[in-house]
Amino acid sequence: MPASPTRYARVLAWFDRHVIERLYSDRVRRLILQSFPFWFASIVVGIVAVGYEKLFVWAEQTSFTWLRAQPLLVFIVTPLAFLASWALVQRWAPAARGSGIPQVMAGIELSTPGHHHRTGYLLSLKVAVVKVLSSVALLLGGGIIGREGPTIQISAAIFRAINRLQPTGWPQLSRQIALVTGGAAGLAAAFNTPLGGIVFVVEELTQMHMARFRMAVFSAVIVAGLTAQAILGPYLYLGYPTVTPHAGWFLATVALVAVICGLAGAFFAKSLLWLNAYRRRFATLPQQAGWVLGCGLLLAGLIYLTGTEGMGTGKPIINRLLFQNDGQTPWYLFPVRFAGMALSYSGGGAGGVFATSLSAGAVLGDGLCRLGQVPLADRNLLILVSMVGFLTGVVRSPFTAAILVLEMTDRHGAIFQLLLSGMMAQAVATLVDSHSLYEHLKTSFLRETLSQELPPATPIAPK
Repeated sequence: MPASPTRYARVLAWFDRHVIERLYSDRVRRLILQSFPFWFASIVVGIVAVGYEKLFVWAEQTSFTWLRAQPLLVFIVTPLAFLASWALVQRWAPAARGSGIPQVMAGIELSTPGHHHRTGYLLSLKVAVVKVLSSVALLLGGGIIGREGPTIQISAAIFRAINRLQPTGWPQLSRQIALVTGGAAGLAAAFNTPLGGIVFVVEELTQMHMARFRMAVFSAVIVAGLTAQAILGPYLYLGYPTVTPHAGWFLATVALVAVICGLAGAFFAKSLLWLNAYRRRFATLPQQAGWVLGCGLLLAGLIYLTGTEGMGTGKPIINRLLFQNDGQTPWYLFPVRFAGMALSYSGGGAGGVFATSLSAGAVLGDGLCRLGQVPLADRNLLILVSMVGFLTGVVRSPFTAAILVLEMTDRHGAIFQLLLSGMMAQAVATLVDSHSLYEHLKTSFLRETLSQELPPATPIAPK
């Protein structure tokens, strides 16, 4: 039988009284007690992120193997996977659906004395477990989803749980800081992008003054990243593509590609919001199940017609475009993946849009390069620019997108072009919708959470 939270708190209190108090001054003791839970949580997040990544790779490769061997099997496997992914969420944790980043944003906003007990609806360990199971089930069926947003929600849930285990009397950081640092550590461990995790916090998760949480965020990102690297070794998410940075008139081409991809990303976000609004018309469980099966069948048809490039995270596609430049990508792959991403997200299961948005941007950028007959030597730069532009159009975090792509590829020579593309994409995306996809979804999760009839919870320790 697992130990209770009270027993964990007693162990921590004993460790403080018999070890830390005897070795350190009060000032150093306070710093250690304040930081230790976050260091421990960061190690756990690094381990969980690596395990989740390996599970995702297994699920994607398994789905490729099944459907390459028996293409017609897609009309059974994909709808059933959509249904299983939705049913897990519907039955056990409705807040586990979708990306996970809006839930963390909503949880941060609710981390106040009046509503903090409600954050468990969004960020409990049960939600984290359902998140993993639902997303893996969806990916096994060919769903076009990523694991980065889910990793952020899972990480925030781990930080919240460990923060609540601290015994009374320990100097503690606030609940908000626990969630913020959890989100940063999750992104850093998922992509091996520590700077991206820090920038993401500043740009997306919170509007609080950086001084309140900078050391917690920095240390969590470092510890989680080092833990992931200790298991996987130092690696780049996308390797070392050959990139030829340009200035002068070529920047006009960079800006044009960024504008097109930013608009495409913004329209994709609007499509998701429209589909979510339309889906709410189906009130009964049979109607909702019918919608989910319909999404699965439509995606199955797309996969059957286009093959395995019309399914999965899209990371193999990015690698092929950046390292082979074979010009074999069909013109219809972008609209297929655009529609498949929307269907996968709208099926009601768990799954993120970070990695899939990057792959959609890469495919669109490659198509624009071939349409404009851009020389092969210049295509990689424009593909990276397209990835930044499309992701920015979806999530409205231009600097996060640019830093992520920079750290994934280690192409520091292109940093100014990537930053420029993020800013251009942000500017045009705002014309489509002044609010990001995550902001819209955060508002929806706030209303949903506040509508739950939850009894007030007594915290283990006052914050």
